[in-house]
Amino acid sequence: MQNAIDLYHSVVIEIATPYFIGTGFYLRDAGVIVTNEHIVRDNREVVINGVHFPKQLAQVLFVDERHDLAFVVAPPVDAPVIKLGVDSPVRQGDVVVAVGHPFGFKYSASQGIVSNTRHEIEQILYIQHDAALNPGNSGGPLINENGEVVGVNTFKVKDGNSIGISLPVQHLAEALAEFQKGGGQLGVRCHSCNNGVFKSNIEGVYCPHCGAKLKLPDTVEEFEPLGVAATLEEMLEQAGYLAPLSRSGPNCWTINKGSAKITVHYHEGNGIITGDAYLCSLPKANIKPLYEFLLRQNYTLEGLSLSIKDQAIILSLIIHDRYLNVESGLKMFQNLFEQADHFDNILVEEYGAVWRAE
Repeated sequence: MQNAIDLYHSVVIEIATPYFIGTGFYLRDAGVIVTNEHIVRDNREVVINGVHFPKQLAQVLFVDERHDLAFVVAPPVDAPVIKLGVDSPVRQGDVVVAVGHPFGFKYSASQGIVSNTRHEIEQILYIQHDAALNPGNSGGPLINENGEVVGVNTFKVKDGNSIGISLPVQHLAEALAEFQKGGGQLGVRCHSCNNGVFKSNIEGVYCPHCGAKLKLPDTVEEFEPLGVAATLEEMLEQAGYLAPLSRSGPNCWTINKGSAKITVHYHEGNGIITGDAYLCSLPKANIKPLYEFLLRQNYTLEGLSLSIKDQAIILSLIIHDRYLNVESGLKMFQNLFEQADHFDNILVEEYGAVWRAE
């Protein structure tokens, strides 16, 4: 099982939009990234990030709302081939592993046991299991002990004592077959008749097979930030960062400056904007000089503060939205970006801190 978990590390993809963060996985034979439809909903493009390629924008190719499946353009990479376990029936008591990026963190795997293979929701039978599912790893694969994909992780039952729900892989195979009928065209699987509909055969906005109203991925209204979010995105653009590539869920943006990962959050409820630069991790020994260094720096830093959360050393700033404009925000965040790139090198080279694990 450990070999399978290691294999999937290179094919599991982080996915982000202005509305959600999630997980996808690369099917080399099909040439697409598989994820949940609800993750990519109302987006023509999504942000993808994987082991074999840098963070980039990728087009949404095909959506299947009824089965909560979507296919995204995959960059040309030499990733391992993973097998769909279409001919490997899932049984109660089977050991399964859910892999993905929970809460937007890096790759993780959680093991569980199948408790029900016929959990019915809206006339679809799902796999019910207790492998941990959390926000962020929806859309990732559920794998069996042979390393085959047997399901697509869809959601966790609210207040359900760690009950996870995954779509059986047979539905994924059927959606892939419908998508391939279009020869790679943008398409949608009709929620009414289950047929694939493509740019070449859609009749206006209606399914040519049953007349249901449909929306192709390239016809959705593109996201437009408003208010404080618009100000923050303009600020990021002026600082030299592509705003659509930085979006990482609602009112959240993530960028990299040198080796530091910087997350910007707008907390709309209280009007607070935070910028947190994750610099590096604490050393395993001789930690006192590092603590003393952080305290000395906090005494002299203006508008920034150094802190520790778990094992991470973080450089942060806080702004209230009433005081934010592009000019003031740009100045403060540029200072954060520059200081983050400065401090991580000092902490590692002079105080034995450890580079962040990707």
